[in-house]
Formats: sequence, C-alpha cells, structure tokens
Amino acid sequence: MKAANPYLNFYGSTEEAFNFYKSVFGVEFLSVIRFRDMPGMPGVDKMSEADQNKLMHVALPLGKNNILMGTDVLDSFGRPLDFGNNQYICIETDSTEEADQLFGALSEGGKVEMELQKTAWAEKYGLCVDKFGVQWMVNYTGNVQFNA
Repeated sequence: MKAANPYLNFYGSTEEAFNFYKSVFGVEFLSVIRFRDMPGMPGVDKMSEADQNKLMHVALPLGKNNILMGTDVLDSFGRPLDFGNNQYICIETDSTEEADQLFGALSEGGKVEMELQKTAWAEKYGLCVDKFGVQWMVNYTGNVQFNA
C-alpha cells in the first residue's frame, strides 16, 4: 500500500475546518475545488449559489506521504451526514514538543478525551476531539520499545 489518507465530510463547514487544520499544521493546501468549479458535474447548475461556493474537494499535506482531504456534504445531493465515533486520525510526531504543540492546537475549543501522557507504547499519547467533531490521536513513540 502506497498510502492511506483520511477523507473528512462536513456539513457545510469544510472550509472553516480546513483553514483551522492549515493553521495547526503550518502547511499550504495542495488543492481547493469548489462545486462551482465543476460545471459539467450533474446537479451543479441546479444548486444554490451558496452550495456552489462550498468545497467539493480540499487536500492538505500532513507530512511526507500523507494527505488530509475533505468535502462538504450538501442537502441538494440527498445524502445525509452522520458523525460517529468510529474513526480517529492518528498522527505520529517527530518529537515531544511537536506532540505538545499539535495536541494543544487540535484540542483547543474541543474536548480532551485523554491527556498527553506516557503509555506502554509511547513517550506521549493523547486523544482529543477538535471543535469540528473530528477525533485525533497524537502519538510520539520516541524510544519506547513495546512488546505485546
């Protein structure tokens, strides 16, 4: 497998969420495509101007081979959006400082499920839900040797 990249769906707040993630990770977007940019796509011409301005696709690099992607789910396409607790985005950091910085930024305005702490498998590990309802695991393995 070359890569596995998370793709997030939001109910109209993709742009706000991805601008937040852009600020957290300090990187620039690889691509930003609005529904209005796809005139040949079925249904786009019948969308409201507000929906046409929503994001059809956005891509943000997270490290060397990882990309965080997302889209707005629109009522006009008839597909409901349900947030669940069945997925996290797990980030392996390069240092304890990076773990502290990312965890602090991602959890701001959200909810800390497990404070960053030493575990059997990592020098630092924590769980949080950001202010958009996305669940994150922040991990710095460091010198920990975990043998199950």
